[in-house]
Amino acid sequence: MAASSSLQGKVAVVTGGAGGLGSAICRALASAGATLVVGYGQSPERAVTLAAELPGVAGAVAGHVALRAPVTDSAGMKALAAEVEGRYGRCDVLVNCAGITRFVAHPDLDGLDDELIDRIFAVNVRGAFASVRAFAPLLRRNGNGLVVNISSIAAVTAMGSNIAYCASKAALDNMTRSLARALAPAIRVVSVSPGLSDTEFVRQLDQAWRDEQAERTPLKGLAQPEHVAEAVVAAATLLRFTTGAIIPVDGGRPLT
Repeated sequence: MAASSSLQGKVAVVTGGAGGLGSAICRALASAGATLVVGYGQSPERAVTLAAELPGVAGAVAGHVALRAPVTDSAGMKALAAEVEGRYGRCDVLVNCAGITRFVAHPDLDGLDDELIDRIFAVNVRGAFASVRAFAPLLRRNGNGLVVNISSIAAVTAMGSNIAYCASKAALDNMTRSLARALAPAIRVVSVSPGLSDTEFVRQLDQAWRDEQAERTPLKGLAQPEHVAEAVVAAATLLRFTTGAIIPVDGGRPLT
């Protein structure tokens, strides 16, 4: 994506910012001129490295930074919001990219244990809500805040890494619509919904299966992290009268 200044002066917080999708989103937002808070869970190393590598922000009071974003800890997220406010005095874009899953075959009901189900919903759903709740005052302050929830076509197709994961993304999309209604007009809320994405996590899976998924996608490929990042930037810069929408980045995979 070509660098621009369309987000110059804006501050964006990305939870799960050092992951495969999160890092691409951070790079794209920074290239568009935003100052980035790269949120991480437990391990700061990749987030710190990424923040140091992002394109610089001319005239920014404070540069990019990696900060802990413990999405399952509501008090911790409120502390993060306070730190962002103290450092930058604003937050314009919040991207909820933190998420977890584990592959469990859908017929294997016993393999989907209670602990995994609870963890998936705690991170993928409750964590996203906790992030919005913590940052809503800052996002509302400028009258044009944006929340982007990173979802999945599994929310619609019910085909994904496990049943609980699919259900968590369906819940996230529903929450996107509810929040869009509740927070309008000062804050817009959208979901960006990728198909199977070519991330480090997916590259560990069976090559033949990945090739099959790519071939069955009308656009003949997997979603690249950059495609997802472009949709996030578009939501922030172009789709300014859009809220409550689920934006697909799936190459038409649900059509087959």
